[in-house]
Amino acid sequence: MPAHSTVTETPVITTSGLTKVYRSRGREVTALDGVDLHVREGEVYGVIGQSGAGKSSLIRCVNLLERPTAGTVTVAGQDLTALAGRGPRASKELRRARSRIGMVFQHFNLLSSRTVQDNVELPLEILGKSGKERSRKALELLDLVGLADKAGAYPAQLSGGQKQRVGIARALAGDPKVLLSDEATSALDPETTRSILQLLRDLNRQLGLTVLLITHEMDVVKSVCDSAALMENGRIVESGTVTDLLATPGSELATALFPVTGEAAGADRTVVDVTFHGESATQPVISQLARTYNVDVSILGAAIDTVGGLQVGRMRIELPGRFEDNVVPIGFLREQGLQIDVVDNRAQAPALLKEDAK
Repeated sequence: MPAHSTVTETPVITTSGLTKVYRSRGREVTALDGVDLHVREGEVYGVIGQSGAGKSSLIRCVNLLERPTAGTVTVAGQDLTALAGRGPRASKELRRARSRIGMVFQHFNLLSSRTVQDNVELPLEILGKSGKERSRKALELLDLVGLADKAGAYPAQLSGGQKQRVGIARALAGDPKVLLSDEATSALDPETTRSILQLLRDLNRQLGLTVLLITHEMDVVKSVCDSAALMENGRIVESGTVTDLLATPGSELATALFPVTGEAAGADRTVVDVTFHGESATQPVISQLARTYNVDVSILGAAIDTVGGLQVGRMRIELPGRFEDNVVPIGFLREQGLQIDVVDNRAQAPALLKEDAK
């Protein structure tokens, strides 16, 4: 068992052209529209989007709880869609493949008549493990999630966060390579959410788990994700590592992950967002800009936070004059390794912006 998770370039979850169409009463609704997803081994990957974007359909298709209308799903090198045929042999192979994929649900899905330990043992019963082996494994997992003292309790005696920890322990019973999290924190208060997210990150590192989680909360992606994808209308419109997204001009995800506000004072002004991380965060770049070009820089807003485990800062500044008057100062900022996004479109010259970004 690895001591920590290391992200590799090996894809553990891959979907290609994944399509899901629901048919009801003569109507068709396309929940997934040709989704291509690549989740690397050892990473925490977040899929974010509004209600109806297709997130839940995606994660349920990954373990074939929902059968795709078209496309393929490959997990740990195995094409699950090839196992989705009819007949006892296909069903047996699919059950075996699913046992290597853990699933954590929004509403816990615990059996109220069973104790905490019995809930965790349930997947092991299905796998045909002996009573002694089930008990040993369940107690080990409850200790791992911090609930060793709750083995004999019933779900009704637990808090929401404790119930979700039981759900996570149950999802780990089959020693999965992949853990799927379907809005696992959306029913929890902020403090409990933070503790569950930290647990998922700890399990990712300790067990070498690859975690795919869906959420509508940007703070979830900010807290624990190595990579993220934005879904809209059944499609992935943007994806990548959090680090790359923060360095991508015009990235919707980066802007949502790390918002900064501030309005320009007048028409003849250029407003830019400056994103910095690593060594650039400690350099007096803005004061150097002001001295070098004898320009009055106004700071409209600033914030610093940790995104995907990376210390990131973003500052919105205003430069006097129209965009074409500030091509050289903006170029200076880019030369310092900073990500620059011009956000005041009133005075922008698109051709110059394109030229400057080369």
